[in-house]
Amino acid sequence: MSPTSTSDPVLIVGAGPSGLVAALTLLRNNIPVRIIDKEPFHKSGQRGPGIHARTLELFHILDVPEVAKVGTPVPPMRTYKPNSLEPLKTFFMSPYREPTPAIPYYNALLVGQNTLEGILRSHLEKFSCNVELGTELRSLEQHPDYIVVRLAKKQGDEEIEETFETKWLIGTDGAKGVTRKQLALTFSGETREEARILTGDIRLTGKGIDRKHWHIFGDSQSGTVVLRPTNELGEDGFQFVAAGRDVDVPKLAGSKEELFKFISSTIDTEIEFNELIWSSEFRPNIRVANKFSEGRVFIAGDAAHVHSPTGGQGLNSSVQDSFNLCWKLALVYKGLAPASLLESYTTERLPVIAEMLNITTEILDKTMNLTRFTADSAFVRTQRMNMLGVNYRTSPIVLNEVTTDAEPVAAYGLVQDGVLLAGDRARDAPALVDVKSVSQEVTTRLFDVFRTSYHTVLIFAQDAAKILTIVSTLKQYEAVVRSAVVLPATTSVESALSMGVDSADMVLLDREGHAYNGYLIKADETRVVIVRPDGVVGGVVFGEEGAVKYFKGILGSQA
Repeated sequence: MSPTSTSDPVLIVGAGPSGLVAALTLLRNNIPVRIIDKEPFHKSGQRGPGIHARTLELFHILDVPEVAKVGTPVPPMRTYKPNSLEPLKTFFMSPYREPTPAIPYYNALLVGQNTLEGILRSHLEKFSCNVELGTELRSLEQHPDYIVVRLAKKQGDEEIEETFETKWLIGTDGAKGVTRKQLALTFSGETREEARILTGDIRLTGKGIDRKHWHIFGDSQSGTVVLRPTNELGEDGFQFVAAGRDVDVPKLAGSKEELFKFISSTIDTEIEFNELIWSSEFRPNIRVANKFSEGRVFIAGDAAHVHSPTGGQGLNSSVQDSFNLCWKLALVYKGLAPASLLESYTTERLPVIAEMLNITTEILDKTMNLTRFTADSAFVRTQRMNMLGVNYRTSPIVLNEVTTDAEPVAAYGLVQDGVLLAGDRARDAPALVDVKSVSQEVTTRLFDVFRTSYHTVLIFAQDAAKILTIVSTLKQYEAVVRSAVVLPATTSVESALSMGVDSADMVLLDREGHAYNGYLIKADETRVVIVRPDGVVGGVVFGEEGAVKYFKGILGSQA
């Protein structure tokens, strides 16, 4: 299998979070990228601001630390008694959970989508990659070894057509995008016409509307106004939602004055409106494509699945689509894995998305029937929504040699205490001493070791001969693997240095026991845990034979 020419960039259609993450993941794998978007300007608006725990982990692995730095905690929600600003209930959407060594990002953070996209674009620019705005996909024609696409680019009043050849195309152009339609994939589901909402960003001040709470006024029948304070829009900025079964939402969408009037009539205080920054009418579509690829073309994010915004899973699922797809595409692009590996994208992601649609639809139904007295039941989220339990345990490309009595879990499961199987999220572990560093005081963490450009093979062992055999076996995969020997806390730095295992890429001393505890390994055991580039445990095996078996499943005859 010959690698693709480096002059052939992967074409990504759509520059939302899914497309930008796909582009950055490929660029970090030294894959050239061309990314286009039909809009003439970058999108404004907070849109989907909730970044859940699992997605925060993936941004860490992708080396985008700004997301966690600029994100703000989710404020407590508050409802009010009828016709007053007297609080009725104050509650948290998701109770705060103390981070642990294995789960450092337990709590969601809020980052406006426009801010997130700006952060991701800044990382693309480091690779001299820029989004081509005003550039639209008109059609595509697949051939066995390439795709011919027809693009249209607006330059002022002119429209310039371009024919472009690419080996691979990723459509992240949304539910109404061209890519899925060109593939003639089904998009089964329903549209909730009765659940229309108006959402957007607004600047206002009102006595009693503080900036410490996420405010919920009214009810779902006569009218609801939800205001979430966000300093990304200034000291008077809020993301808002306006809805209600008796509310003429299209009328509000068509008139700033009508919107202001509705907000004023729903909130019992004098309000000064400063600016309507952005707004958009929305009606929930609950749909999913029958598969996420056809030939050399893939779809991800809203192009593949759409649902209610309740639960805040959309942006997060879209980003996770791109992580799942692009490490595999990078291997195939380089000629290191067969194209059949890409079939696992749909195999792994479709069950996750199908279950996510069921969960978010259930939350939507509760939200559409909320009253001032039941808002907490509609807005409170379970641990499942942090997505830490999303798994690919049934995937054909993961390998688990460890037997367990663990109860079966669904694709959108919960983290199981005392259980770690292939297909689960990989766990963090801090305070690891880097034995090969100049100073043995240097420590690292597993999330700083994991990266999107290689598999990390964690070798938990003390027997130097066994370690050397495993490391030597892994050398045949050096283009796709980084080996990390993890020694138990009972090992001294001097002993580690004398073991002669420095042929491994990393030798880490688990001084505080977080790695052994997190991966459920006893100090006297030998265990190999293979972590995929998307931060998923691809294999849990006993030694070099299991590692070879795993990589044959990934690389095929290339292994």
